[in-house]
Order: sequence, then C-alpha cells, then structure tokens
Amino acid sequence: MKNMLTYSYIKENDSVKYLLSLVVLFMSCEDFVEIDPPKERLVRSEVFADDATAQSAMTGVYSYMMNRTFSSGHYSRSVSFLSGLSADEYDNYNTALDPFSENSLSPSGFAANLWSDPYAVIYRTNSILEGIINEEARVSEDVKQQLEGEAKFVRAFSYFYLVNLFGDVPLYTSTDFWTNAQAERSPAGQVYQQIITDLEDAKSLLLEDYTISGGERSRPNKYAAIALLSRVYLYLGNWNLAETLASEVIQSEALYRLEADLNQVFLANSSEAIWQLVPVEPGYNTNEGRYFILNSSPINSTSKLELNDALLASFEEEDQRRKHWVGSFSEGTNTWFFPYKYKIAIGGTLTEYSMVLRLAEQYLIRAEARAMLNILTGVNSAVSDINTIRHRAGLGDTPAESQAELLNAILQERRIEFFAEWGHRWLDLKRTGTIDEVLGIVKTNWEPTDALYPIPEQEVLNNPNIVPNP
Repeated sequence: MKNMLTYSYIKENDSVKYLLSLVVLFMSCEDFVEIDPPKERLVRSEVFADDATAQSAMTGVYSYMMNRTFSSGHYSRSVSFLSGLSADEYDNYNTALDPFSENSLSPSGFAANLWSDPYAVIYRTNSILEGIINEEARVSEDVKQQLEGEAKFVRAFSYFYLVNLFGDVPLYTSTDFWTNAQAERSPAGQVYQQIITDLEDAKSLLLEDYTISGGERSRPNKYAAIALLSRVYLYLGNWNLAETLASEVIQSEALYRLEADLNQVFLANSSEAIWQLVPVEPGYNTNEGRYFILNSSPINSTSKLELNDALLASFEEEDQRRKHWVGSFSEGTNTWFFPYKYKIAIGGTLTEYSMVLRLAEQYLIRAEARAMLNILTGVNSAVSDINTIRHRAGLGDTPAESQAELLNAILQERRIEFFAEWGHRWLDLKRTGTIDEVLGIVKTNWEPTDALYPIPEQEVLNNPNIVPNP
C-alpha cells in the first residue's frame, strides 16, 4: 500500500482516485480482496455509476482500515498497541516505541500515524458522502441510504479516536481542499456534536440486521451505531442516554448474546460481535494475533512487547479470562505473557475477525451509567450488570455496594475485560480523571500534559491555524 498523504493536503480533484485505490474486487464470507486502481484518472461518475461500484467503494474503506492503519492491529500504528503502551498494559522492548511507554512523544514520531490514519479514513467517507449525492451518481435509494449510514458511522468512529487522543481537532465534513487546508482545531465539544449527529443519522439509516453483508458482522448496522453512541454519551457524562442506548443493544437478544465460552468471543461473527473488521492480508488472520502472540522472547519478536506484571497481578485467582485470554512463552528459566484473545498468529483458515465493538462493553457502560444514577444494587442495577460479566469469567458476585466501590469495580472490570483492545485502558484513565494518580506512580517523569498526544509537526508547519498541544 502506498503511503497516504495527510488528509488536509489531498487535493480535491484527487478525491475519487484515492477513494477507488481501495475499491474491493469482491467480498465473500471469507475475506476482502484488494485491487490496485487503474492508472488513468478516475472520475466520480464511474465510482458511483451503479450500486455495485458504489458498494465496493465502501467495502474498500473497511479494507483500508485493516491495512496498517490505526484500526489495523499493526504494532506500529494500531491504537490497541500504542495506547496500551501509553497506559499500563505492556512492557516494551522496542526502542522505536519507547516514546509511548515513556510518555515522551515527539510531534514527528509514531503518534503522527494516529492522526493521519483516521483523517485518511474520514477523507474516504467524505468522498463517498459527496459521491452518492452527485448529480451523475446512478445509485439506488436503498443503497444510497445504506452507504450514507455506513460512511457517517465510520466518520464518527474515526473522530471519536481523534478527539480522545488529541483533544481539539480540525473538523472536516467535505473534501474541499482549500477549506480543509486552513481549518482550525475545533473544540472537543463541537467534534462530539458532529459525532452524535453522524451516529443519530446512521442509527436511522442502517438496517437492524446484517443482511447487507450476507450475515457477516463486517459492516455496521443500526445497533453498531447505537453501541458507539452509548459509549459517546458515557464519555460525555449523559448517564440516562448511555443507560438507555446500552439497554437497547443488550435487549436485542435475537442478534446478540455473551459467548459462554471465552475462546469463542473473538471468532468471526461471534454472537457477541456488534462490529468486526475482516483481515485482508493473505496468509494471516488478524494482525492482533500476528503481533501479540509470542513464539520467541519479546526481544526477538516483531512487536517486542509483553503484558506487564501489574496487569497480570490484577486478575483475580479464579478469573477464567486469565486462563483463556493470556498466553505464555517460556525459554530456559524465563516466561513471558502476551494477549491471547486471538489464537492464530500465521496461516490457517480465516476464522478470526478483528473485534471492534462487542456486547460486553454495553453491559459495563450500562453498569457505570446506573452507578452514576444511583441504581446500585438489586435487579436491573449496576451490580447485576457487573455480575453478568464476572459470572461469564467464572467469578462470584462483586463485593462492591456503594457508588464509589462500584465505580472502582467497574474500572477494574474494564481493565481486565478490555485489555489490549482499542486503547480502552488509556481512554478510561483519562475520562475518569484517574490518569495522573495511576500513571504518576508507574511512569517516570509523568506530566498531566502527557494525557494528550502531540499534534504532528508537519500539520502545524503546513497550517498556521493549527496550534500544537502543550
């Protein structure tokens, strides 16, 4: 894959060319197959000439997301790796990634990928949103509605990570080069409002089931929009809406249920999956499996990381997640531990998809919202939701009873349930206001300003309206 230019500097008349560089030749139950774009310039009317090519443009976005971007699971770009290093999940043996584990990021370092990758995705979604309403488009109303919903969902998802990693960020809702090239950083509240607007639109536009993708949970449906919206409202402290929306997903029992077998959770189309991304590289399942699983010491592995002792010690003795989701590799007298949610490192039939949104999160979102609403114990309470997750892990009821105890218990459950997934631990410490207390103890020279990643140096140089983070 050729390197993408930073979003702000992709020229407007290149929009369709960049979009179709990710058009998918076909999509099956097994995988996506990516093709190179034609050498001649492509025009928008060709991209949206019919339903099939328009659908391919959208599946191309998902293919792109799985190919070495912030959402790909690749150790040098993925938020699951890099934000986990920023938090307290891993020990790192890769000197190139020391700035993450030491919280000493440079504006010209790897953190720039976590800016440019989401914006590249946003550019593609904006191209689709403009293309389907272009006067030359020949797309049916049903497909147009579906693609609008998917594109807005993915745009909201990308902005969610941008605003939580960097704070105030430029808000681009078109492919207009001149407007975007001069854009200032929009306040986080304004970015969140756009995220909510996009997700509300997606919620009303998308189908309830997965028929659009042949039963594969690889394209977002209505409940994916609701699930992400419940997370957004949790982050914003709107407890009532977070609780209501999480309940709507949990109660959709015809589609979703917690997997009783922890080894089944991360399989393709598991009953717990709300939205997954399909691996695209031949010969591999997920990048998470490829780079997390250790077949040598971490020093000699590709990703060069292991789970740290503090995380391992935080598991309760009978917690089955420790047994099924943590692997180990021994050499001589040394043993290293690694995330083992994905079981296949290389080769094999494609049986695992990269999990993005899953049902367990909705239970813990609802638990936290209920705790904040003082719905603490009894049936349909914070306690009952926490216990649902604990019982699946082979644990007994939580001993927590007071609001403070329950909030601490939820933060702990989230640490265990979502380790090595999508930067949850880093974002949880930030949004709960516990980051300075927790990381100030375990990180040398921790400063409160480290909670925001630096704006890439090139962005600041190219656009004087973008002010860097302190």
